[in-house]
Amino acid sequence: MAAMSNARARLLSLLSLLQTPRLWPGSELAQRLGVSGRTVRRDIDRLRELGYPVYAEQGGLGGYRLTAGAAMPPLLLEDDEAVAVAIGLRTAAAQAVAGADDAAVRAMSKLLQVLPARLRRRVDTLASSTVAHPFSLAAELVDPDALVLAAATIANHERLRFRYRDERRHVEPRALVTAGRRWYLLAFDLDRDDWRTFRLDRATKLTATGARAAAREIPGGDVAAFVTSQTMQMAPTYPADVTIHAPATHVVDRLGGPPPGTLTDLPDGTCRWLAPRDTLDWHTLRLASIGLPFEVGGPPELAAHLRSTAALFRAATAGPGRPSRR
Repeated sequence: MAAMSNARARLLSLLSLLQTPRLWPGSELAQRLGVSGRTVRRDIDRLRELGYPVYAEQGGLGGYRLTAGAAMPPLLLEDDEAVAVAIGLRTAAAQAVAGADDAAVRAMSKLLQVLPARLRRRVDTLASSTVAHPFSLAAELVDPDALVLAAATIANHERLRFRYRDERRHVEPRALVTAGRRWYLLAFDLDRDDWRTFRLDRATKLTATGARAAAREIPGGDVAAFVTSQTMQMAPTYPADVTIHAPATHVVDRLGGPPPGTLTDLPDGTCRWLAPRDTLDWHTLRLASIGLPFEVGGPPELAAHLRSTAALFRAATAGPGRPSRR
């Protein structure tokens, strides 16, 4: 590698290498940067003057690495890393966690201020094309390039081709939805002439066709509700009858809004929740999120599912070698 004449560019390259979590021998850094070992040592001293805590380990197996310091120095991010951080900050800014939303907004404003226009467009495209499902948990691992490509076709009203369970699909994508620990793509399937919901982790070889997608209305007009109805067809669903030992206003406060179905106050200070048909897992998640004592009036399948879930948690907290108490 030709020697770097620009000392500032060389310093940034050195910092980028040191941010990789490993021990870098001085000889390897010198080879990567195309300079002498003496220049590497001088650049290390310069980084320390700028506030970067560079640790030096002596000996034949020694080298340099960044460590945690007393203050947060600037970071160098690759393009995909910067996009991932920006999306994460946007998500955190919308969470109901005291202090986290304000800190995320401030951090996001600093990042977006220096983010190149092409990366800002990727962030905006992905964020505007994503719908968060109520009670959504962390998503399954999905190829970030597939996620960005799907979001781009949605934003550009462009048709999309991909392979899904060894079949070729040709669709007009409408929205990305996170639900039940997974990413879903809602699209109009041109070959089947109907709306379909696809798990994005199962889609491969995504290709934007460049052809214009038609403007279509989602059945019912609600993206999250439609995807919920589609995914629930894959698992048994049940209505639920639950008595919660608190007034209805307390339940609404805990959830940040009224739950689906009807919630009626009872004379004894409790309330009755008649929940619409849903999977046992979603009923369990909603009841756990309320955090109030309750009794299940039906169905028996829900009571059995809650017992098995409780046994699972008891076993997890019993400690190694200690049987759970029943």
